[in-house]
Amino acid sequence: MDLDLRARRALGGLNSELIARMLAEGSLAEMPAGAELLHEGSTVRQLPIVLEGLVRVTMGHEDKELLLYWIQPAESCVMSFSALLERAPSRITAVAEQPSLLLLVPDERVHAWLREQPEFAGLILHNYAERYADMLRTVEQVAFGDLPTRLLNHLRRMAQVTGNTWLDVRHARLAQELGSAREVISRTLRKLEQEGRIEQGPAGIRLKQ
Repeated sequence: MDLDLRARRALGGLNSELIARMLAEGSLAEMPAGAELLHEGSTVRQLPIVLEGLVRVTMGHEDKELLLYWIQPAESCVMSFSALLERAPSRITAVAEQPSLLLLVPDERVHAWLREQPEFAGLILHNYAERYADMLRTVEQVAFGDLPTRLLNHLRRMAQVTGNTWLDVRHARLAQELGSAREVISRTLRKLEQEGRIEQGPAGIRLKQ
């Protein structure tokens, strides 16, 4: 299936005229897993909409980073949207978690379609509400949650968005995304395994309940 058909399938919830304009005036980009889409401090000139795959969005400070949210198909990056509207430097880093197909919408089209296309505005505002809720949950867990609960919730969400039973993720990365230390994460995982809540093996980590 060619890129245009794949993009139309992903955007099938929008009206055909709007999809045609988005494809004509935006650009499609295929990103391999691990590719950096956006870096903190960079200028945002295009709004990415994920059509296939999965994108991880983090915010960093010194040698730590905090996972803010994942972007799934038919969703966009609200932090990029905010930076684009304000013409401010990006405050996040976005990396393709899986091989991904993106639609990149130029900033002038974003501004115009917010005024002219109610469906486009509705898509962006719905994404904004969803990601805002994600970030509030992150803040709540960091401020009030104990590490074992935060770690389990993080693994559950990762399993949900990736669709994987076994999560191939390093302890160092979990520590970064949860703002902790690798040794603390390793101890917590061992404790959760002893309690029968997870299983660890060569394939990674699997939730058992």
